[in-house]
Amino acid sequence: MIILVLNCGSSSLKYQVLDMRSESQFELLAKGIVERIGLEMGVLSHQATGKDKFKTESPIPNHTVGIKKVLDLLLDPSMGVLKSLSDINAVGHRVAHGGELFKQSTLIDKSVIDGIQVLCELAPLHNPANLLGINAIETLMPEVPQVAVFDTSFHQTMPDYAYMYAIPYEYYTDHKIRRYGFHGTSHKFVAKKACDLAGLDFEKSKVITCHLGNGSSITAIKNGQSIDTSMGFTPLEGVIMGTRSGDLDAGIISYIMERENLDAAGINALLNKKSGFLGVFGKSSDARDIENAAAEGDPRAILALNLLYYRVLKYIGSYTAVMNGCDMIVFTGGIGENDPHIREMVGTHLEYIGVDFNPDANKGVRGKDVILTKPGSKVMMSTVTTNEELVIAQDTMKLVEKK
Repeated sequence: MIILVLNCGSSSLKYQVLDMRSESQFELLAKGIVERIGLEMGVLSHQATGKDKFKTESPIPNHTVGIKKVLDLLLDPSMGVLKSLSDINAVGHRVAHGGELFKQSTLIDKSVIDGIQVLCELAPLHNPANLLGINAIETLMPEVPQVAVFDTSFHQTMPDYAYMYAIPYEYYTDHKIRRYGFHGTSHKFVAKKACDLAGLDFEKSKVITCHLGNGSSITAIKNGQSIDTSMGFTPLEGVIMGTRSGDLDAGIISYIMERENLDAAGINALLNKKSGFLGVFGKSSDARDIENAAAEGDPRAILALNLLYYRVLKYIGSYTAVMNGCDMIVFTGGIGENDPHIREMVGTHLEYIGVDFNPDANKGVRGKDVILTKPGSKVMMSTVTTNEELVIAQDTMKLVEKK
């Protein structure tokens, strides 16, 4: 089954084409990204497996035009991978927010589209863009089944005492304010992958997954289910991120708004786009730049890394407590997969829960699946590569086959 996976942002769309022979047997045929949609000049970068990379610039006024250009490239005699659009058996979409309406991936019909539309209120930057991709495929390929895979659905197993905020209860009943969590497809995927790597039963294990990148979140997974996660009502809560503050005393918000004369949009931009690594370091939000600066002794770069290291440790400690133990700690994401320093800083500080960290196994590991603890370690630690597009393709295949 050939599946087109789309991840649409407000001015961009990422795509992959996968030939899914089974859940575990697949081939990546092509991938790419369309950027600067709606601006004067758009950019399309395309890579078919085994062929040269291709990049072109042209006006891309909307997502329908962007997807049409992608489909044309997929059919191109020299750069494409398909003979006909009919080769595409299904399209899977990453959808940011499923709220309480969608507890699992689902085939898209009018009722699902209406539900995603309602949830735009909870994810105003992401769900509308996801809908643009769904509507574009409906226009261009109306007969092809589509599937929505929600970032939040994996976390719908959290108990109420984990997802509720201690504010007047009517804000939950009237406005659905609660903790939802994000990165769900990644957390589920890497937890299962790490358990397979270590010979653990995912359905009978206690796993803490650390998805660390420009956006970061940590999840406690007990017996195959998410029971707590660091992101909350929005992706702002949790550990320090590239430009997001992470956990913050809510009183600071009104204080800054009064002192700096900021409105709601201004404080939202400050906490989401000007804080985190960028706010502390002041020069860049990229962890690689901060690592380099820290190695040269920059005190604010060192502080930024220590903030991440410290908060990751706190979440691991608290999640070990709520699960009454831990079998595996997993690192993934751009930082988690490629930054041995952060993994060592955390791993060497967890002897108290039974982590016997192996610095030799960790040294120089980037973008690989590796066990990072010594044989016999009571609690294992690993780094594994995530693949959210594959999860979307797997869920799409299962739902379409079932249909």
